[in-house]
Amino acid sequence: MEKQIATKFFIKRQRRKRRRLIQTFVLILITVVAVGFVFMFFRGISGKSGGLVNPFVSSGSNLNSPNGVNPPEAENQIEKAVKNALVDTKGDYAVAIKNLKTGESYFLNEKKIYETGSLYKLWVMATAYQQIQEGILTKDEILSDSVRNLNQKFNIGPADAEMTSGAFSMSVASAIKQMITISHNYAAMLLTDKVKSSSVEIFLKSNIFSSSALREGVEAPSSNAFDIMLFFEKLYKGELANPEDTTEMLEILKGQQSDGGLPKYLPPTTIVANKTGDIGWFKHDAGIVYTEKGDYIIVVMSKSDSPAGAQDRIALISKAVYEYFNK
Repeated sequence: MEKQIATKFFIKRQRRKRRRLIQTFVLILITVVAVGFVFMFFRGISGKSGGLVNPFVSSGSNLNSPNGVNPPEAENQIEKAVKNALVDTKGDYAVAIKNLKTGESYFLNEKKIYETGSLYKLWVMATAYQQIQEGILTKDEILSDSVRNLNQKFNIGPADAEMTSGAFSMSVASAIKQMITISHNYAAMLLTDKVKSSSVEIFLKSNIFSSSALREGVEAPSSNAFDIMLFFEKLYKGELANPEDTTEMLEILKGQQSDGGLPKYLPPTTIVANKTGDIGWFKHDAGIVYTEKGDYIIVVMSKSDSPAGAQDRIALISKAVYEYFNK
């Protein structure tokens, strides 16, 4: 009898111990889950401030790293540098910058439309090389026309014409080089007349330069800083022509003789492949800057009542960006 009582007591005690062990295990499990939930909750809150930045957003500025996250310390530096260069200016500026090595980019009013001035010659050059590749044009083909005819074809009145008499005759290769390196307007007219502005329009649409237009006889060529940046990016990556023609176009751009904008305050040995553009109150400069720490694209477009002052602002912005990428 005593043995039976002892056995029952032992069984009850074992059950109590097992119950306590189960309760302890459940309590530990609940605690672990609760701690994990709290950790994830606060981690989620802290992560909300670092969302993805859309590089296509306009009317503002951003600096994107390759993974698309906006590093605030970098943004503050480059934004501060650009804005310092624009202090006290009364002009209207648009900026588009992209580091071709790291993917970092900065934009300011990059979707604002401007008259391009001679920046449209970039499109004419690329269209000409496209037609050369297709066998429509040859580099040694001679282009000839009178100044009078060219002025009439491009609706240039006597008051606005650089020349009113004489004639021009040059090869396709020479016309390309002169319209880029010294921004020769009549060389550009000869070449545009040959390749046709409608072909340039097709080039713009096929490469999705959606805010750019060359409507001969309708309005002045127009574009924005983003499209011009995209042109240089595609050219740099070989997306506009075959490797040989890509290299040739970049070499022509490196021969740019107007150095009062982007190259002005850079080290003398810096290689810049750029194209200037100015007409009336508009002053622009755009191109690729080659450096040991990485090549980058910089486009600055402006409209002001002091184009000469705007040109120096462009040079100051260029200097600030160079120092940022090469610090």
